[in-house]
Amino acid sequence: MSATGWIRERFAGPTPGTAPGATGTWPRTALSLPFIGMALVVVLDYFTDAAVTVEPALTAVPALAAVVSRRTWYPLAIGACTEVAAFVMAVRNDVLAESVHSATVFAIVLVAVISWVSATLRLRQERLLADAQLVASIARRVLLRPVPDRVGTVRAAVHYAAAAAHARIGGDLYEVVNTRHGVRAVVGDVRGKGLGAVETAAAVLGAFREAAHQEAALDKVAGWLADSLDRALHENDHPGVEEEFVTLVLIGVGPDGTAEIVNCGHPAPLLLRGGEAVRPLELAETVPPLGVLDPADVRPPVHRVPLRPGDRVLLFTDGVIEARDRAGVFYPLAERFPRHADGGPVEVLHRLHEDVVRHVGRQLGDDAAMLLLQYDPPPVTDRPAVAIAAAAAPAPADSGGQPAPPAPRAPSVPHVPQQNAHLSRQ
Repeated sequence: MSATGWIRERFAGPTPGTAPGATGTWPRTALSLPFIGMALVVVLDYFTDAAVTVEPALTAVPALAAVVSRRTWYPLAIGACTEVAAFVMAVRNDVLAESVHSATVFAIVLVAVISWVSATLRLRQERLLADAQLVASIARRVLLRPVPDRVGTVRAAVHYAAAAAHARIGGDLYEVVNTRHGVRAVVGDVRGKGLGAVETAAAVLGAFREAAHQEAALDKVAGWLADSLDRALHENDHPGVEEEFVTLVLIGVGPDGTAEIVNCGHPAPLLLRGGEAVRPLELAETVPPLGVLDPADVRPPVHRVPLRPGDRVLLFTDGVIEARDRAGVFYPLAERFPRHADGGPVEVLHRLHEDVVRHVGRQLGDDAAMLLLQYDPPPVTDRPAVAIAAAAAPAPADSGGQPAPPAPRAPSVPHVPQQNAHLSRQ
């Protein structure tokens, strides 16, 4: 963060701009700070002995104008006002012809011009940053699509925070889709950061969105992702691609409420059920992350857990559980999850993220993604009761108020045995 940004955050607080990612601005009252500084120098000079002049202190006023304003002309206007103040002070102290006044006038002009150039360059950089963040926001909506509140038989919510400063997308990935096989979701973490991690995450997500609909078995979906990742790593040429891998966990919730879980080197999801303690959904047999083994050797086991209405499954990346405070203590997610479990999935994840930030006390050092699935099947219509009620309902009345006669039956055709039919033809 620049010194200007630090000062603005401490004294004025960040104010969102018109474009996504726009930097904070000073309040309008801050525009008076250069005039206040100028007045302080003039008053100090008035009460100071005439043998000592503080006129050179006026050179800081145009620089202050560049800090508090995003208007490029403001430092020049303040510089002109400062020159008038310097002239008044020189006349009062009778130093108009001395070198100290000439040096002060030249310094004010120089600082005003430098402040104008600095403000112009800063404004240009802010616009470029706003444009870049807008593109990143659009790319995130394409790559990491918003998760709807309800997907099939589950209510879902996601919270994602990129570690890179001013970034809106990183190496973590998530997705929830509703398929003919049930609701399926994935949460993963690509080793590394930057554009290389984004490319790898895009390849995995694209493969999941196709395989989740095509493959009936969840372990086959993992094999599909392994094939796509292997192909993507061979096609990409960014630095460190030969050492990249992806940890992920797949979960599928069938129509009967049975959850299937496949874990490839990822932290185990957490199951919160009623008043019971949080239970990690750990598998007896684990497999390495995707990209470590040959795709043909990726055969992860499938762990099945029956869900009850109201059960919540929290999937997350290591950026959450590896967040450490200043003493080096990791964030206890399994302990804090039940404390913030009141409310809907969106509110739960929002409170969890705020708790993680409070625990760390600063910006997170790694990408952090959390996906919460709550099993909430819609009510099933009692079809047999409806059918019985319809059969017991009285017949509709005709125009005279009498029950309508039953509909006439179509005349039945007598059945002719096959042998008699053959004789008749003879």
